[in-house]
Amino acid sequence: MAANNSSDPIQHQEELGEGGGAGVKHEAEEEGEGASSSAAQAAATTMLPRSSSRPQLDLSGAAIHGTLEDRNPTILLPNQSDDISHLALDIGGSLIKLVYFSRHAELSTEDKRKISTKRRLGMFNGCRRSYPILGGRLHFVKFETGKLNECLDFISSKQLHRGGVDSPSWRSGAQPDDIVIKATGGGAYKYADLFKERLGVSLEKEDEMDCLVAGANFLLKAIRHEAFTHMDGQKEYVQIDQNDLFPFLLVNVGSGVSIIKVDGYGKFQRVSGTNVGGGTYWGLGRLMTKCKSFDELLELSQRGDNSTIDMLVGDIYGGLDYSKIGLSASTIASSFGKTISENKELSDYRPEDISLSLLRMISYNIGQISYLNALRYGLKRIFFGGFFIRGHAYTMDTISFAVHFWSKGEAKAMFLRHEGFLGALGAFMSYEKHGLDDLRVHHLVERFPMGAPYVGGKIHGPPLGDLNEKISWMEKFVQKGTQITAPVPMGVPATTGMGGFERPTSKGNILRSDASAALNVGVLHLVPTLDVFPLLEDPKTYEPNTIDLDQDEFKYWFTILSDHLPDLVDKAVASEGGTDDAKRRGDAFAHAFSAHLARLMEEPAAYGKFGLANLLELREECLREFQFVDAYISIKQRENEASLAVLPDLLMELDSMNEEARLLVLIEGVLAANIFDWGSRACVDLYHKGTIIEIYRMSRKKMQRPWRIDDFDVFKKRMLTDKKDQPYKRALLFVDNSGADVVLGMLPLARELLRHGTEVVLVANSLPALNDVTANELPEIIAEASKHCGILRKAAEAGGLIVDAMAGIQDDFKDEPVSVPLMVVENGCGSPCIDFRQVSSELAAAAKDADLVILEGMGRALHTNLNAHFKCDALKLAMVKNQRLAEKLFNGNIYDCICKFEPVS
Repeated sequence: MAANNSSDPIQHQEELGEGGGAGVKHEAEEEGEGASSSAAQAAATTMLPRSSSRPQLDLSGAAIHGTLEDRNPTILLPNQSDDISHLALDIGGSLIKLVYFSRHAELSTEDKRKISTKRRLGMFNGCRRSYPILGGRLHFVKFETGKLNECLDFISSKQLHRGGVDSPSWRSGAQPDDIVIKATGGGAYKYADLFKERLGVSLEKEDEMDCLVAGANFLLKAIRHEAFTHMDGQKEYVQIDQNDLFPFLLVNVGSGVSIIKVDGYGKFQRVSGTNVGGGTYWGLGRLMTKCKSFDELLELSQRGDNSTIDMLVGDIYGGLDYSKIGLSASTIASSFGKTISENKELSDYRPEDISLSLLRMISYNIGQISYLNALRYGLKRIFFGGFFIRGHAYTMDTISFAVHFWSKGEAKAMFLRHEGFLGALGAFMSYEKHGLDDLRVHHLVERFPMGAPYVGGKIHGPPLGDLNEKISWMEKFVQKGTQITAPVPMGVPATTGMGGFERPTSKGNILRSDASAALNVGVLHLVPTLDVFPLLEDPKTYEPNTIDLDQDEFKYWFTILSDHLPDLVDKAVASEGGTDDAKRRGDAFAHAFSAHLARLMEEPAAYGKFGLANLLELREECLREFQFVDAYISIKQRENEASLAVLPDLLMELDSMNEEARLLVLIEGVLAANIFDWGSRACVDLYHKGTIIEIYRMSRKKMQRPWRIDDFDVFKKRMLTDKKDQPYKRALLFVDNSGADVVLGMLPLARELLRHGTEVVLVANSLPALNDVTANELPEIIAEASKHCGILRKAAEAGGLIVDAMAGIQDDFKDEPVSVPLMVVENGCGSPCIDFRQVSSELAAAAKDADLVILEGMGRALHTNLNAHFKCDALKLAMVKNQRLAEKLFNGNIYDCICKFEPVS
């Protein structure tokens, strides 16, 4: 049953035009759908035949509603019904899997500064897409097929079949009667009448194999850390070369097993299979152990000892290995073989041992059959999916052992994080113009929200995503401690997945394994406006994290973040006025983030390949989930005011120096001001030793060279000699903290570059993180600083930063010459660190003419990107504010500094 469609819809996509959101990694900011200013409908290459039946996007007559300068222009589809369903199901014999799409919040508009910056960067000159890419989130949910009514209740409560509770038709009360939902799997036929009766929808059946392959191809192409190996309890993520993906073997282990050879997009063939699969394990297990669910059966296997039931090689050879043919004494010679010679009844055997013996028998056979098919077709890569695996460590280890054993280590068994959702995802992609074909890996951001409204088979309160429901769930978690078993409803219902054969010991308020493992699969945020930073030397080999977050490293940061949590909660609550509601949300946030930490303590790789940058971003996302927008806002405002008050004196001092001395003092100033970091416990303790200015001066006195990494002389030569007659064209300055860090450190450095004739782009966070300055805050800071500096004033005017905000300022700088521009762009992040594989399209545009990158701060220049290489000159400036990090990186000490300059060859 081979199908043919060799086009690669991701590889051969058209160039991204300017359309849609700002590329911010946050739910409230990722809105927007790419669009065309023309009404033409693109004939995009697709992976599956697209059904012409509703629901689909009718793009005839499509046009942008509003001006081309709008940040997120509304796409007017005059011939499109509002009732678009973005829901697809895979209804198997054992489980129902849902993939559904949720829209983003309301669209926002851009201010004059952003419009001016984008126009200067040429972002309004490119062609736009002639059809929209979805901007929103993909959610993953599962139910047991035997509890179909719960699934129907869930769909109904969220109105997923009508486009969701945020759709225009739902808000208007309209009741369309011709809704069609895509579905695959045998249940799409079996339960079609029930869906029609309960929800009033028709199920349009999609071919099961088509959907499986389409889902797998999309995930392996678009998700960076989708595939992993699992051997001896160790999970290791595998980076797939997207140009060398095909061919591969896809083994889908559901109730039965299908083995599919995939040669390309739409090119596959089912080459084998077996009727001994997940249904066999569940069926026999239920008969022999009386377990009532698949998860319960897997839970039993965790405590089992199969040697009481299986006949091992050692049983035959007196406890010895059969070394001649490479069999160890613990190798299973015959599954259930020991029961033949024992005068026992079924009731005499422990259910735990029976479950484990069954699991090993079926897993070994699946692994062996799969490898034999791979050998038959000369394939080295085998991907296993399906809900039999469901993230269960022992299952994956057993399959991996079988493949490794029979291939003598030449073939690898690999698994997929979204393993159970291949069919449902493929069915989702069969919708006309679903938009997924055009997404690349940098357009997808995975989040792990804690909200869980679906508990115990009942809908509690408002639909998914409602804050009160999230808090209510967390309060139940607090009350019941580790007894709560309600999983987040978008995750894989794994019972272990903890990275070892033994069940980990619970610690404190840790979630039980059956609940916590549900966090393994998060929500995929589709952000079409994220781009790869174009100045990365080699994006394929780029790794943002400087230090791997292994078990020991994570334990350290677990302690650091846990100790910091009470202070963070206090500041978050205070930022919201200390209300009872804020206190309730603060408590919920603390327990939610603690649960995340506990989950990662059990298995550091639970959420994919996770580095310190991801961990810090998880904290910020968790804060935002409980609607704490900016926990440090009052602190930032206070420190900005104090620093701006002394800026004029600093600028006068700098102007009195010669060029060479001034450059050194400027770099010293950046390093000294970087001490103001509320993310560092050591620096927070310094706040009690004096005012901001006193601490800054004290820090300046300690900035004596040589620094731990000291390339200042190389940088000085580049600036004052090599670039004297031909200065840098454009410099990107990645700023860090508010207050003295940006005002007394980076702004004076930016001023010096402007003085040399270099365009300066200040790059700041799109969203708040600790006391980091944001792109939205910088224009006001620059406007205040410009009151006392003609250089900054003229540059800010040239860059469009000073418009209405400066209307009331006395113009004392009329005689200043016309300046190169000073601009501000957002980086697309809401974290203290930055991953250059995913930055805002605004930053990517600014980078195209840049020939100098300056990274400042511990998060962006040490925790991440210390080893990053760029296509242009790069200067990395930071103070090390953590003793452990100083020791690991340089065998140094806290408050050591780096001035690392890497000129492009």
